[in-house]
Amino acid sequence: MKNFKKLMSTLLGATLLIGMLGGCGSSQSRLDQIKEAGVLTMATSPDFAPMEFEDISSGETKYVGSDIELGKYIAEQLGVELEIQAMDFSAVQAAVTSGQADIAISGFAKTEERAESMELSDFYGMEESDGKGQGLLVLADQVDNYTSAEDFSGKLIGAQNGSLQYNLVTSQLPDAEVELISSLNDGLLMLQTGKIDALAVSGDNGEMFEQNYDSVSMSSFYFDYQSEGNVVAAKKGETELMEAINEIIADVNEQGLYLQWKEEATELAKSLGIEVDE
Repeated sequence: MKNFKKLMSTLLGATLLIGMLGGCGSSQSRLDQIKEAGVLTMATSPDFAPMEFEDISSGETKYVGSDIELGKYIAEQLGVELEIQAMDFSAVQAAVTSGQADIAISGFAKTEERAESMELSDFYGMEESDGKGQGLLVLADQVDNYTSAEDFSGKLIGAQNGSLQYNLVTSQLPDAEVELISSLNDGLLMLQTGKIDALAVSGDNGEMFEQNYDSVSMSSFYFDYQSEGNVVAAKKGETELMEAINEIIADVNEQGLYLQWKEEATELAKSLGIEVDE
């Protein structure tokens, strides 16, 4: 009986020790996990040239753009490899909040809603704004009918779920209806075929579509929006990871690297037949 009790005591002690060790492992920060794994996973929606888009010129799909270069630079500074997870924009935010991806870089603007659900970095890619940062793409033969917010009353406007454009439509055009789209290319096709009346886009993307397709044009109405740059997103509570990212972003901003990457990505997009507003 004594031997049995002694055996049970030994087993109980071992179980507690394993539990304690397991507890230590579970408290490891996301940054430590990334460094231990040697991989930084980044969620992005590659349909937003020149920030993130696809290059298939070599016969295989490569993800390129200024945001992709930023992701690579962050991974390099952390001493790890970058793994890109491409998905629809509506899924990018969910990938971060659920922990599926370590970070998201996908042309994210800073909003109160995002700040509540995710850790957001300092701004990167700040540029002078001409007041045409965010607007609406419409059919070219109807562009004269859309010159004010009131002209979009009762109209069906395409926007990507969770995007800045979605928030601008719902807040500044409350009398319009929103049709969720999975990608800007899908939205463009829906506009051209009459399934939506307008497509909410950034000024850069809108002018790119305008230059490539004679059938569409940017409305003279633009949203009330002042760009401060974009942000990197991570899961809420991962402050140590975000602190490390902010240090890297400060270096990127100081050296002017992002704007350099954007210029290079613009030239690449143009060489692939994608016209990008400069």
